[in-house]
Amino acid sequence: MIRALRRRLQDWIATRTPRVPGPWLIDRRRVYIVPTRYGYGYGLLLLTMLLGAMNYSNSMAFALTFLLAGIGLLAMHYTHGNLVNLSVAAGAVTPVFAGDPAQYPLRIVNDSDRPRYAIAMRWQHAPAHTLVDVAAGDAAMIELSQPSQRRGWLPATRIAVSTEFPLGLFHAWTWVELDVAALVYPQPAAPGFTAPSGGRDDGQPGADRPGSEEFVGLRSYQPGDPLRAIDWKRMARLHPLQAPQVKQFGEARAGSLWLDWHSLPTAWSTEQRLSQLARWILDAEASGRSYGLRLPRLVRDPGRGDGHRHACLAALALF
Repeated sequence: MIRALRRRLQDWIATRTPRVPGPWLIDRRRVYIVPTRYGYGYGLLLLTMLLGAMNYSNSMAFALTFLLAGIGLLAMHYTHGNLVNLSVAAGAVTPVFAGDPAQYPLRIVNDSDRPRYAIAMRWQHAPAHTLVDVAAGDAAMIELSQPSQRRGWLPATRIAVSTEFPLGLFHAWTWVELDVAALVYPQPAAPGFTAPSGGRDDGQPGADRPGSEEFVGLRSYQPGDPLRAIDWKRMARLHPLQAPQVKQFGEARAGSLWLDWHSLPTAWSTEQRLSQLARWILDAEASGRSYGLRLPRLVRDPGRGDGHRHACLAALALF
């Protein structure tokens, strides 16, 4: 019950947090502070000491009680001030494939003349957090990871920034919601289904002839295949029960390879087609081959390189 009420309170506070591109300056009015369980125990101890001092009219007990109470108040002040005027900004998010965790780099800037210690950052409902110290007039970088399951844009959820420095008696926190998202590519299909042999710039099919000059794809190992044709580097990353992959070669062709949506089996679903096209893009890029992409209502001219690879995979992710 208490946990559910706490979550509802956190959700209500988070609704007051606008989504901004950043940087986000932590204002004094948006820092919330409550005692920790150690803080409640500390307060109970002070109350017991005060009752004992009153009962025995002991001036030294009064002095010790008030001294400890003052230390607690100072701890509350420093805990609250440890967050105030920090700014949080998001860095560039690297695209990932579906199923891989997306990493969100965050930059914490401390423009004040005093260091900030034990700054914790986590997603809103995540139990684990990351601690970082930020020197005076300096900045620190941390990364928060979020699992990706589907292709497309994966927005960052609300971020909780908190601290319990210096004594752990109080918990101060605030919410930060940055307008940043990770692009999630479709998960590549397993190697083995070779791209169509058509490959001239005009899109007309061309015949593959056996040769040893150009890598054209991978397929599963079959009895009788020469051992030198096995992709040993890829085999080290395969599951022990997965069949080894064999490199396929053909004579070099002058034309570009076209990766066509309509060349795939009509019985395949949209996600199967996108996964297979993603696999072909990776294989073509690894072989250094120029390739183009044909999708319904979208055509990417042949090219190669990281920029072209990203453009083609992004087209699949947002299809």
